[in-house]
Amino acid sequence: MARFTLPRDVYHGKGALEALKTFEGKRAMICVGGGSMKKFGFLDKAVAYLKEAGMVVELYEGIEPDPSVETVMKGAEAMLKFQPDWIVAMGGGSPIDAAKAMWIKYEYPEVTFEDMCKVFGLPKLRKKAHFCAISSTSGTATEVTAFSIITDYAKGIKYPIADFEITPDVAIVDPDLAESMPQKLVAHTGMDAMTHAIEAFVSTANCDYTDSLALYSIKMIQNDLIASYNGNMSKRDSMHNAQCLAGMAFSNALLGIVHSMAHKTGAAFADYGSHIIHGAANAMYLPKVIAFNAKDETAKERYGIIADTMNLGGNNDDEKVKLLIQYLRKMNDDLNIPHSIGKYGADSYPAESGFVPEKVFLERLPEIAKNAIGDACTGSNPRQPSAAEMEALLKCCYYDTEVDF
Repeated sequence: MARFTLPRDVYHGKGALEALKTFEGKRAMICVGGGSMKKFGFLDKAVAYLKEAGMVVELYEGIEPDPSVETVMKGAEAMLKFQPDWIVAMGGGSPIDAAKAMWIKYEYPEVTFEDMCKVFGLPKLRKKAHFCAISSTSGTATEVTAFSIITDYAKGIKYPIADFEITPDVAIVDPDLAESMPQKLVAHTGMDAMTHAIEAFVSTANCDYTDSLALYSIKMIQNDLIASYNGNMSKRDSMHNAQCLAGMAFSNALLGIVHSMAHKTGAAFADYGSHIIHGAANAMYLPKVIAFNAKDETAKERYGIIADTMNLGGNNDDEKVKLLIQYLRKMNDDLNIPHSIGKYGADSYPAESGFVPEKVFLERLPEIAKNAIGDACTGSNPRQPSAAEMEALLKCCYYDTEVDF
């Protein structure tokens, strides 16, 4: 038996934010990030709609990119003090992910962060509050997923919390919010969405329900992402839907080792002055992982189906896999994303010499590989890597060398 879980309601299309005024409750806490929602007037609109619904509203602001365990605990304390019956998270993946984790701690104050990270091991939520997620970026799709990514900076590791309990009750997918994204964010979130769809389609947990969503979103991203990056707002609106469909797919089909590697390298070199941004990491690693996974015949066939959906050509699956890899690398070029960690600049753009020194990468490689193997996303990858293979794969991602194993 398999399970397919989505939010109870998904409000979508321009002006969908107005759905907030139909909510029933007494107290709502809005969780937001660094200020873009306030700057562009969306936060004020959300507050006004919730007050129109008859609620007392409190804000929890300033949730940082790549939210920390400490931020989660502080937010949960604020919730315990205010006692909301609606938690409304708005912005990019970071404030929504943080609010999901805060929600767990609010409902069960005795729960530790380690408890939260037990895959599909959470107790029943909704004893105190319901959850609404409002996405402003077109990539993470956390507004419809059973996942949250929280960073333990003491360990330099991003941990995925995975449980259907944290699937939001309501998702609001309003493209007006996405039109405010800066160009670099369009690139990174867009390739995050493409990775979600591709990994969901080849995952060992794929099914008829997820395959249709994954393939359709891949086609939409192919058609819309580059134009969205170059400022076409009609395509930007379409990408907001495409990433949500990809999220519906991967929340139920799960992911693979592209995400395992991205989770474990993202903050691993923070002491050298930067993070490897999640969407950029996915974009760099995806072609390498496709080459690795395609040694599995079932995965190779499914990559061939993706290539056919994208009309890439090829006379057999081996040719189709090569064409798919070439196409994704060209997308990275068009989006100004590097091809390797070694060429990843501190500003996330391609650099002659990246911010991660080779010596440091090699010193930390065994631990990163070990952590990637243990990541929640590894179990549904179509080909299970050994520790040695994971190290070799990460080296290919550092040096941009061919995967021939």
